[in-house]
Amino acid sequence: MTGIFSSLQESLQEVLVHRLGWSDLREVQSLTYREVSGGKDVMVIAPTAGGKTEAALIPVIDRILKEGSPGVACLYISPLKALINDQEDRFRSFAIPTGLEVRMWHGDVPRGDRTWEDGEPPHILMITPESLEVLMGEGIGSRDLRHARFVIVDELHAFVESERGVHLRVLLDRLDRIAGRHVQRIGLSATVGNPEEVLAWFSGEGNAQELVRVAVPPREKRFSFYIEGDERRRMAAIARIVAGRKALVFVNSRAEAEQVVRALRGRVAHLFVHHSSLSAEMRRNAEESMAGEGSACIICTSTLELGIDIGDLDVVVQLGSPASVSSFLQRMGRSGRRGKSPYMSFVLTDAWDFLLCTAVIESASRKRVEPLIPTRRPYNVMAQQVFLETVRHRRTTRSRLRSYLGSLPSMRPLPESALDLLVGHLEQEKFLVRDGEMFMPGPQMEALYGRSNWKDLYSVIRGGGEYRAVTPDGDLVGRLDARFVASRGEGSFSLGGKDWTLIKSDEAHNIVVVVPGDTAGRKAFWTGGQAGSSPVICQAVQRILARGRTLLPILPDQEEALMGVISSLPRLHARGIHVWEVQGARKMDAIALTFLSRADNSLLAAMAGRVLGEKNRVRYDDLSLFFPGIVKEGAADRVLSVLRHLQGLSVSEMADLLPMPAPETWKFGPALPSPLIREMAAADMWHLEEFAARFSALPLYHVPPPAIEGETEK
Repeated sequence: MTGIFSSLQESLQEVLVHRLGWSDLREVQSLTYREVSGGKDVMVIAPTAGGKTEAALIPVIDRILKEGSPGVACLYISPLKALINDQEDRFRSFAIPTGLEVRMWHGDVPRGDRTWEDGEPPHILMITPESLEVLMGEGIGSRDLRHARFVIVDELHAFVESERGVHLRVLLDRLDRIAGRHVQRIGLSATVGNPEEVLAWFSGEGNAQELVRVAVPPREKRFSFYIEGDERRRMAAIARIVAGRKALVFVNSRAEAEQVVRALRGRVAHLFVHHSSLSAEMRRNAEESMAGEGSACIICTSTLELGIDIGDLDVVVQLGSPASVSSFLQRMGRSGRRGKSPYMSFVLTDAWDFLLCTAVIESASRKRVEPLIPTRRPYNVMAQQVFLETVRHRRTTRSRLRSYLGSLPSMRPLPESALDLLVGHLEQEKFLVRDGEMFMPGPQMEALYGRSNWKDLYSVIRGGGEYRAVTPDGDLVGRLDARFVASRGEGSFSLGGKDWTLIKSDEAHNIVVVVPGDTAGRKAFWTGGQAGSSPVICQAVQRILARGRTLLPILPDQEEALMGVISSLPRLHARGIHVWEVQGARKMDAIALTFLSRADNSLLAAMAGRVLGEKNRVRYDDLSLFFPGIVKEGAADRVLSVLRHLQGLSVSEMADLLPMPAPETWKFGPALPSPLIREMAAADMWHLEEFAARFSALPLYHVPPPAIEGETEK
C-alpha cells in the first residue's frame, strides 16, 4: 500500500478495498492524485480501460470528503449523453457509499430528475456542454455552481478541433467567473500527437498544468488480413470471423453500417448496429448485448470509439482502413482486456486498402499519431455568445459585448475589429435592432434562432439537416438525412438493421412517420462523406512505397499483393510530389502522387483547377491528383509549373483561389459577414497555414510513367 492510498479519506478507502477489491492505486492514478492535489490542471492520457476515470475521481472525491462542499463541487462534462449514462453507475459506486450525491443533467433525463431544491445541490453533476449552457442561465443551478472546485472533461480529444470545443472553453471561462477563481480542470484523453499543445489549450494561459502519461508495457498484438474484391465474400469473411465471439465490426460511415448489418442479417447471431443517427434506445440495446453470456456482434461507426464500456471483446474487425492512427488505437484498444492479447482483423477490398492498413500499423508502432489543431477563428461561437448575451439581458450595448467577450480567455485571441464588423453586419441584416446605444433581438434573429424560448442558441452544433423517424405511436427510431427523405418520397428504407416504410412526412417539424417494411428497404444515406486517410497515414504510405516493402511481418500472399501495388508505380522518393503523364483519348493526362491526404488534395485540386482554367475538373483521392486532357504535349511539365506556382503563394492568396463555403455550413453562419466567413474557413475548415507548410516545402519530381500501365487512380 502506497502512502497516497493510506492517506485517502477513510470512507473512500473502504469503497476501494471492500467494494472494488483494490489494495493500492495504479501508477496513472497515483500520478494524477499527486498533480491534482498540487492544484494543477491535468490531462490524463491512457488507453481504453487504463483507469483514467478512477484517476480523476479519486482525488476529487477525496478532497470533497475531507473539506466538504455547500454546492456543486465537481462537474463531469462529456461529449455524449450516452457516455454520461454509461458512467453513472461507476460514479455512484464511488460516491454513494461515502455519502456524496451524483446527478445527471441532460436532455434525455426527465426534468424532475435533474432539478434540486434550493440549498440541496448534488456534489457531482454529470452534464454535456449544451446542458451546462442551459443550467448557467437558470437561477438556482447557476448559483450552486459558485462552489465548483473541479471540472472533469471526458474524451477531451473529441472536443479540441471542433467549434464545440471552443464552446466548451467559453463555458469553462464562464464557470471561473461564476466561482470567482480558476476551477481546476482535469481532462481525460486517448493518445494524441501533440498532448502538450492540447493541455495548454484546455488549461488556458497562466495556469499550472501537468501532463500525466504512463508508458504502456509492450504487449503482443495479433492482426489478420482478408483481401477480397467481391462484396459477398467479404461479408462471408466477417460472418466467419465473428461467429461464436463477442465482436465489434467498425465501418467508416453510417450508410456502410446499415449496408453491412443488412448483409449479415440471418448469418450472424445476436447482431446489432450502432451509429449516431439511431435512437438512444437502439444504441443502448446494442451496448447491453455485450453484457450477457454467449456471442454478440455490433456493427458500429466511431460512436463506439469513445469510452462507453462494452466489456470484454474477443475480436475487433475493421472493414477497410481506419481513417487515422488515433482511431485505430481507440478501436484496437477495445479488445485485449484482462490479460488477453488484442486481436484485430482487417477485411479489405484490395491491395491498396492493405497498403493503407500497413501504414496505419507502422505509424502506431512508431508512435506517430495525428496532432489536434484547436480552432483559431471561432466567429461562429462569437456570434452565438453575442446572441446569448443579448437575450440574457434582453438588451445590450456594444461596450458591454466587448467587455463580456474580453473577459473570456478563449475569445481574446480574436482581432478586436471582428466584433465591430460582426455587430455592424447584425444590425444591417436585422439580426439586432438598435434603440439609441441599446441593441435588442431583431426579426431575423428571432426567425432563425428564437424557437422554444431561444433553445437553438444553447448549442453550436448545426441542426435542421435531419428528420426524426418515429412510429405511429411516437417511438423514435432514429434520424434520416433531409436529402434522403426528399429523394425517397414515400417508400422503404433500412435503418437500425430493420426495414421500414415511410408513410408520412411533416416538413414543418422535420418528422417522418414510419412502420415496419414488408420488403427489403433501400440503403439510407446521410450528408457528409468520409474524411479519407490522415496526412500521417498518407506519408507513411509514401515511405513504404519508397522503401519497397513494409516493416510488418506479413504472409507471402499479402507480400505479393503489396508488391503488385509497388510495381504499378514509378520509383518513388520518400518525400515529395511525383508527376508523370499518360496518353489520354485526345490530349495528355497527368497524374501527381502527393501523399498529402484527401482533405489537402481537395484544396490543391480546387486551386490547380482555377490556375489551369480548364473545363475538365481536377480529380483527387487520398494520395493523388488526376489532370485529364491537359495539353497535347508536355502535360507533366504543365502540372509541375502549376504546382510550383501554387507553392509560391501566400496563405491569403491560396484562400482567394478557393470557393467561399456556404454560410449554412455553420449554425450561426447566416449571421456572419463574408470576410469573417472566409477567414474562419481558411483557418479552421481548410487549415491553410498547416496545408501551406506541408505542401510548399515538398520537392517536385517529373518521373517516367510506370513500365506497365494499369489503373493509376485509387
